[in-house]
Amino acid sequence: MNHPRRRGALRIVAGSARGRRIDTLGTPTTRPTSDRVREAMFNALESMGALDDVVVLDAFAGSGALGIEALSRGARHATFADTDAGAAAVVRDNLATVGFADRATVVVRSGERAAEVGGPYGLVLLDPPYAFDGWAALLASVTEQLDVDGVVVCESDRELVLPASLRGVRSRTYGGTVVQFATAAGAPS
Repeated sequence: MNHPRRRGALRIVAGSARGRRIDTLGTPTTRPTSDRVREAMFNALESMGALDDVVVLDAFAGSGALGIEALSRGARHATFADTDAGAAAVVRDNLATVGFADRATVVVRSGERAAEVGGPYGLVLLDPPYAFDGWAALLASVTEQLDVDGVVVCESDRELVLPASLRGVRSRTYGGTVVQFATAAGAPS
């Protein structure tokens, strides 16, 4: 099924692509992260030193806004994964629009299988549809490809129970959105 693009629906909040507008795909399962939540999330990541020259996985890419924001703020490379080929096409176009296509890989695959491409990752961004119930398998798969000092960011409509392989380091609620930050359980504090 073809879904309409919403042209220029999101803007990049900060960094080298600040203010640039990107498209989204109008699908029932695509829920772009608001500017406010993205700004707070990435300000927290910057304060943790989690963006400089890292390799990023945006496992439920949608428009690619999260991974593009990471690239704009200093990440070295990002892998974008989405099961929807239309979303992958939007991500490719958005990367070309902001000039980051040469620093990115876009694949059509599930979030659970996304970690199989590239890695190890210094930053993993997980923003599946709120109805998603495969968190345990997803977190297990990405933890295997996480740098020793890497960070996982989970965006959901509820507080998640993290597996023993991850240690929660920060959690914030923005309206109906919960953003959790975690590191590998053995990572230095």
